[in-house]
Amino acid sequence: MDKILDQRNNKQVAFWLLTGVAMILVQVLIGGITRLTESGLSITEWKPITGALPPLTNVAWQAEFDRYKVTDQFKYVHQNFSLSDFKGIFFWEWFHRLWARCMGLVFLTGFIYFLVTKKFNKKMILPMVILFLLGATQGAIGWFMVKSGLVPEKYFVGHIELATHFIAAMGLLCYTLWFALGLLEAPKRKAVNVALQRLMLVIVTILFFQLVYGAFMAGLKAASSAPTWPDINGKIIPSSLTELSPFSKNLLDNKITIHFIHRGLAYLLFGLITYWYFAAAVIKNHPLFSWLRSSLMVLVSLQVLLGILTVLNATYPNRLVFLGVSHQFTGMLLLMCVVAILFVLKRKYTSLAK
Repeated sequence: MDKILDQRNNKQVAFWLLTGVAMILVQVLIGGITRLTESGLSITEWKPITGALPPLTNVAWQAEFDRYKVTDQFKYVHQNFSLSDFKGIFFWEWFHRLWARCMGLVFLTGFIYFLVTKKFNKKMILPMVILFLLGATQGAIGWFMVKSGLVPEKYFVGHIELATHFIAAMGLLCYTLWFALGLLEAPKRKAVNVALQRLMLVIVTILFFQLVYGAFMAGLKAASSAPTWPDINGKIIPSSLTELSPFSKNLLDNKITIHFIHRGLAYLLFGLITYWYFAAAVIKNHPLFSWLRSSLMVLVSLQVLLGILTVLNATYPNRLVFLGVSHQFTGMLLLMCVVAILFVLKRKYTSLAK
C-alpha cells in the first residue's frame, strides 16, 4: 500500500515538473521572438513586482518610451519609431518577463503544496533546491544580458551574453526533465548498451556547441550575412574565415566563421545521429527506446531542413521570425530527446522514487 501511495505521489510531482518543462519551452520560444523582433531592450528597468503590469495610461506609455529613447538602439536603429511601434516591441519583452514570473509562481506554488501535503521524499530535497537555484541564476543572467545592450555604442544585447542566457535555460530544461523522468515508472526499464551510450554522449557534447553557435548566429544576425545554401556566399570554404586577429576572435565575433561552424556542426550531428539510429536497431522489444530512436531521426532531419530554410529566408524579417523560432523549437525537442535516450541508456540507476 505504501509503495502504491509513493508511486502516486511521485507521478504527481513528475507531472508538476513536466509542466515546468513545457513552460520553459514556451519561455525560450518567447525569448526567440523577442530577439528576432529586436524587442529585448524595450524595457530598460528591472521591476520584479510592479513590472508585471504594462503601462496602463498614455502618460505611463510615453514615460516608458522616453526611457527607451535614451538607448543607442533607438538613436541608431529605431529612430523612426512611433509610440505605436514601440508598443509592439515592448509587448514581447514584457510577455517574456511575465511568463518568467508565471513559471516562478508555478514552481513555488507546487513546491509549497507538495511540501505541505508531504508528497516529497528525502531524496527529492537536494534536487529541488538545485532546481530553484538554477531558476534564480537564469533570471539573474537574463537581466545581465539586457544590461549588456544598455550601454553606449551597443544596439542589441551581447551575443555572448545571449548565448549564456540560452545555454543556462537549456541546462534548466534538461535538469527538470531528468528529474521528472527519475520519478516516472516507464523510463526505469533500461536498454543497456555501452557503445550506444558512449556515442550518444559524444552527440550531446557536439550538440552543446551547436546550441552555443546557434545562439551566436541569432545574436549577431549571422544568417543574413550569408543567405545562401549549400554554399556560403558562393563558396564552400569562405576566404574570410580568418580575417580577424587574433585567430580566436574569429570563433566568437566573425559572422562568416560562426556561420561556417554552425553549418559544419549540423552536418556532423546529422551524420552521427544517422549512424547511431542504425546502430541502435540492435535493441529489440523496448517500445519507449524504439519511439525515442525514431523521434531522434525525425527531429534531426526536420532541424536540418528548418536550418536551411531559415538561412535562405534570413533577409525576409517576417519569414525569419517564424522559421527561426521553429528551428529553435525543434532544436530544443531534439535536445530533450537526446536527454531522454541518455536516461534510458544509463547503466546504473538511482531512483528518486524510493
